[in-house]
Amino acid sequence: MTEEIFTCGITSAAQPGTRLVHGHRSLVIDMHCHMLVTQAEEAALPHRPKVPEPTQRFSSPESRQVSGEMLARIRERITGVDRRLAEMDAAGIDIQVLSPAPNHYCYWAEEELGLELARCVNNHLAEVAASHPDRLMAFATVPLQSPRSAVAELQRCVRDLGMRGVEISSNVNGEELSDPRFRPFFAAAEELGVVVFMHPSGFTGGERLSNYHLNNVIGNPLDTTVALSHLIFSGTLDRYPGLKLLLAHGGGLMPAYSGRFDHAHHARRDCRHCQHPPSHYLRRTFFDTVVFDPEQLRFLVRQFGASQLLAGTDFPYDMEEAALIDFVCRAGLTDTETRDILGMNAAHLLGLDPEQAMARARGARP
Repeated sequence: MTEEIFTCGITSAAQPGTRLVHGHRSLVIDMHCHMLVTQAEEAALPHRPKVPEPTQRFSSPESRQVSGEMLARIRERITGVDRRLAEMDAAGIDIQVLSPAPNHYCYWAEEELGLELARCVNNHLAEVAASHPDRLMAFATVPLQSPRSAVAELQRCVRDLGMRGVEISSNVNGEELSDPRFRPFFAAAEELGVVVFMHPSGFTGGERLSNYHLNNVIGNPLDTTVALSHLIFSGTLDRYPGLKLLLAHGGGLMPAYSGRFDHAHHARRDCRHCQHPPSHYLRRTFFDTVVFDPEQLRFLVRQFGASQLLAGTDFPYDMEEAALIDFVCRAGLTDTETRDILGMNAAHLLGLDPEQAMARARGARP
């Protein structure tokens, strides 16, 4: 077997041997990548509401055209496996943790249909992961519009399918995740010890964000920020101190502006329904590295600790960070911080032995 050497600033093959990061063997796990399930997509299509979801509703004709061209271009990458594995090898990624494509949320559906669509997605992703167990893992989707069904499906996915996480949107068809009716879901996720990966799907009030793909560029991190603010200020996160919450796109906007949130907590009675200032909760929350600017990554590490950062690419969309290892290395962190972010933190969250996972992943490569 031939492996590649990856060092800071180098993302191409150097010479046969052992892949290195900062001079050390390093496990690389991509915690933010997506797969589209064609069968579920086709089953949902006749039932989709006439008023489209925010990503489509608040999108200009030009942005819709560009997005359509992009989706056609990535079709093989987002639905298939062989090209995915080849690209992982080329990028030096040992393991991808597959999350459903965001249009698989289907929170608009009635309970029975929502559960049926979620099961279709979950069964397929579990099957794909099982076909390459040393290279792929999978997160579930659940019909959050029906918390009872969401809990049941999450339990099935963990206990029967071996999944170790679940992807949710930053709102449930416009409802805040902090609504008390969703508490059974968060309680179940905490009890099962799974990762809850919050990934937005546009901003629900995006009337001013239709041009220039702004309902993704701004809207996605903004919706995460609003959702997280509600979870914190409402005291919801106080109820679930063991929740493994992972936020896409570097956690949205709150991490970079946490001082203002903390000030509001100290200054206003209506901002003190939580036990601690908001920054307290950020230090126990996990963020992916999809921020594109090494300075922003370094800021997140300095503010919240390298232990809270997990490598991610957003594969295979056009908002993807394709050179994952090079990007993390360019942040100028210590050797230990770099290795932790690239894979050690994820291995810990997922319950993997890092050395075994690295050996198995590289043994499975052609």
